[in-house]
Amino acid sequence: MQSSEITVGRAFTSDGVLENAVITIENGRIAAVTSGPPVTGKHAELWAVPGFVDTHSHGAVGVSYGDPDVAANQRAIDYHRTQGSTTIFASTVTEPIDKLERQLGVLRGLVEAGELAGIHLEGPFLAEEKKGAHDPALLRDPDAESVERLIKAGGPALKMITLAVERDCGEAATRRFTEAGVKVAFGHSNADHEVTSDSLDWGVCIVTHLFSAMNSIHHREPGPVPVLLTDERCMVELICDGIHHAPVIARMSIDAAGVDRVGMVTDAMSATGKGDGRYILGELEVEVTDGTARLVTTDGTQGAIAGSTLTMAKAFQFLVAEVGCTIEEAATMTSTTPARWHGLEDVGAIAVGRWADLCLVDSDGVLQSVIRRGETIC
Repeated sequence: MQSSEITVGRAFTSDGVLENAVITIENGRIAAVTSGPPVTGKHAELWAVPGFVDTHSHGAVGVSYGDPDVAANQRAIDYHRTQGSTTIFASTVTEPIDKLERQLGVLRGLVEAGELAGIHLEGPFLAEEKKGAHDPALLRDPDAESVERLIKAGGPALKMITLAVERDCGEAATRRFTEAGVKVAFGHSNADHEVTSDSLDWGVCIVTHLFSAMNSIHHREPGPVPVLLTDERCMVELICDGIHHAPVIARMSIDAAGVDRVGMVTDAMSATGKGDGRYILGELEVEVTDGTARLVTTDGTQGAIAGSTLTMAKAFQFLVAEVGCTIEEAATMTSTTPARWHGLEDVGAIAVGRWADLCLVDSDGVLQSVIRRGETIC
């Protein structure tokens, strides 16, 4: 039996904040969480929080998830782990169904090997009016045949799909995916508030990057946002990079929905950890300048935002430094809430029996160390 201990000034556990915490690890899992003598040394000022759970990430270090090279996918996974993401869903973008089937095959193997926690399909059943960085020529209705092909190809590894619920067959597809155990996320949708509300009755329970690629709030035409912020049946994703929305919008969303219904995601694309330059996202070219990813346009105008170069470490720090969240609030939204909404019972909390997935952060929310399944990554 492999056994070790981590001592830290404070730990945010499933029972609350524990001072002078001693976390005992056996065979990669948490065996005990107790309070010990005053901690001294470099760990005295640090917090232990649950390892970050990123359920919407497209890649890193020049790799897009679904690349036919399994080792390339692993490099992207490994990079995100160094940034605190001990649990990852691999997200794809809009592609032809046969290509998505091939990508699902590659990623399904990584899920079965325990390297990924699941797969998220973002597209191809999205709205042309809210396409964002998705190829409009490949967008389509979620017809029954296409839905069944994706469910079969993904198997139990397919955990979530983003869907424009107003498309033809939207209700039937939402109900079928839900029946198959796939979470349906409202997103890239032109729906009004009424259709949005109906979709929650059909089974929608996640919201893909709230505010982005959906109708905005208007006092006479409310759109989807008020429904999604206030309905207890869904978790809303936020991308806290200072680009997708202002800190005050994040604060408003957290206050409206509560930390138990807000999940941080990165929406990170292949440029993450790589730097500025030109990249391919799906079938489209992307230019990254000063860390902001946008589609390349033929006429030189500013293209749509194309994912992000965010990491969960930076999102956590942003929540604390810019949004004004406590360490406990930030930890809940970067780990506990997404894990709970996606039914990931082995992660998301510092508790006996869970995987020993931990991030050590300072009081400013800056990541200092990452432990996954009891092994120190960095």
